[in-house]
Amino acid sequence: MDFLKEALAIQKQLVEWRRDFHSHPELGFEEHRTSSIIKEFLKAEGIEYKEAAGTGICAIIRGKGDKTVALRADMDALPLEDRKQCVYCSKEKGKMHGCGHDAHMTILLGAAKILNGIRNELKGNVKLIFEPAEETVGGARFMIKEGVLENPDVDAVIGLHVEENIEAGKIGIKNDVVNAASNPFSIKIIGKGGHGARPDTTIDPIVIASNVILALQTIVSREIPPTDPAVITIGSIHGGTAQNIIPEEVVIEGIIRTMKTEHREYVKKRLVEVVEGITSSMRGKCEIKIDESYPCLYNNDSMVELLRSSAGAVIGRESIEELKKPSMGVESFAYFSMEKPAVFYFLGCGNKEKGIINPAHGSFFDIDEDCLSVGVAIQCKTAYDYLTR
Repeated sequence: MDFLKEALAIQKQLVEWRRDFHSHPELGFEEHRTSSIIKEFLKAEGIEYKEAAGTGICAIIRGKGDKTVALRADMDALPLEDRKQCVYCSKEKGKMHGCGHDAHMTILLGAAKILNGIRNELKGNVKLIFEPAEETVGGARFMIKEGVLENPDVDAVIGLHVEENIEAGKIGIKNDVVNAASNPFSIKIIGKGGHGARPDTTIDPIVIASNVILALQTIVSREIPPTDPAVITIGSIHGGTAQNIIPEEVVIEGIIRTMKTEHREYVKKRLVEVVEGITSSMRGKCEIKIDESYPCLYNNDSMVELLRSSAGAVIGRESIEELKKPSMGVESFAYFSMEKPAVFYFLGCGNKEKGIINPAHGSFFDIDEDCLSVGVAIQCKTAYDYLTR
């Protein structure tokens, strides 16, 4: 089957879906309108589904075979003002689909429509996973806990993300690690307050915090191999109320980003050791909290090769960009990649001639909607090839 031809045949519908989603963005776990539209489509198509993780949805197209492949799209928008001037700009103040999730849902709906139409030809099942709250807490982990990868068991998962730095009509893909793991942290440095003119009677938490911040940077620069990306960023520091008062405590907040599981565990351990060591040596105390956020996103080699082959049949091998570097950003699809063989790729949505060059997570972000049919075709072709190989 020529999946690109089939996708182009529904391009008008794809644009309508995408613009409707874009005009009515909803934040994580608030995607009630969005969810209702998806469920109405599934009912009309006769595709069975169940709700998951509150506003999320897991649907299934049952073919004739034992294998099951999952296609995933995220649903939530960003707390961001849409400053574009167009007929489909956001109608919700302070909310915007600034990361392309409107396109992701549209592509999954289009793929569902086409694959459901040939379900008798499918040598297995296709699960359709619509994930809420990707931008915040990672709805994937809640959906996995509720069993979306079970009954029937999913054998592989395919995901995509639009990318404005890749021209529409092309894709980018990378082997091995694609996105970093994330560990937000907070550190409370507890000292002894007093008069700024008599520091000898105090235990100054600001001075302790200053030493902690500088020392934390040496974990990456002197303890992680320079060929392996890692980041410790301090995003906020709060303490004190006046120029002549030494405060009781200082709170530091930041984030750890790592590309390898072993580095993730090492950096967390060393952060605790460094903070506790410096604080105690300077007569203070500390309270440390490190959150377990998104894991690394790993692409399975076999699934990457499948994607290259399937996408190449749709857009030509010359339109596949081999990405050399991973992203220090995080992606909730990583939770699926930790459970099943997975492939995650980047769908070009940029177009300099149309002025579509603005970055994601920005108030002017937009996509070249010609990418929608390309995404649908590649998702269909990859899922179909997985089930028949």
